[in-house]
Order: sequence, then C-alpha cells, then structure tokens
Amino acid sequence: MRGKTGFALAGALFVLDQFTKWLVAGPLGLTELGQNIHVLPFFDLTRVHNYGISLGLLTAASDTARWLLVGMTALIALVVGFWLTREEQRGDQLALGMVLGGALGNIVDRARLGYVFDFADLHIGDFRPFLVFNVADACISIGVVILILRAFLVREPKPSENPDNA
Repeated sequence: MRGKTGFALAGALFVLDQFTKWLVAGPLGLTELGQNIHVLPFFDLTRVHNYGISLGLLTAASDTARWLLVGMTALIALVVGFWLTREEQRGDQLALGMVLGGALGNIVDRARLGYVFDFADLHIGDFRPFLVFNVADACISIGVVILILRAFLVREPKPSENPDNA
C-alpha cells in the first residue's frame, strides 16, 4: 500500500500527542484553565482551551458549531489520508503523515472534550511569538511548511526520468 510510512508516522504522532496531553493534564497536574508550570526561561506549560481552529478562528460557541467543526476537520483529515494513498514522493508522504496525525489528535480532543487542549508556551520574557500550542498543532504546522517548501523547491525526477531505471 502506498503511503504506509506516512500512515505509520501519523499513528505514532497521534499517540505522542495524546500521551503528552495526558502527561501534562495528569501526572504534571495542569488541571485548571490558565494554570502554569515554569519549565525553562523561554518555555512554560500553560493550560489553554482552544474552541476554534488555528489562531482561534472559527470559534465553536455551541455544541452544533463544535460538531460542525469536528465534521469539517474530519473531512479534511479524510482528504489528507486519500492524498497520502496517492502520493508517490516519500518526503510528501511524511509531511502528509504529520498533518494527518496532528489533525486526528485535535479531532479527538474536540470530540471528547469540546475543545483542543493546548499547553506548550514558548516565549522570550513577556513576548510570545506563538499562541500556546500542542504536539498536534506543531505537527500540522511543520507538515504544511514542508509540503509548501517541497512544492516550490524540490524537483524529484519522475520514475521514467531516473537514470538508475535505464
């Protein structure tokens, strides 16, 4: 099956995302909204509930909006999964696996909790160049950046153009 490495990566990242959320909310004790644990001078664990999508857009203010958002993101995940089964380039398969794993992690949060649980808070003093995020958000962002960079910068030979196949 084409894309199995991407699907395996998606599964591993999904598990990592859910494990880190459990670790932060359970053993590390971030149970209350806004609760904070100082880890490093530039990194804190801060509990945030994201009711929207990236950058707080499309906030789901009702149960209906929540389930519409779950459905919309599940549809996007299905499209990414279908794309993954068709993608031939290993680099793109891995990037799609990152996007898929992250999407699944956040879909599970939204369906189970009604929001996405974010906790990674990078900062320089009081300056916060990023919103608080989680492993799933990082996977989605990095995967999309890789796909964009590869689309513009990488030209891999088609199988018929590869001199090793001659």
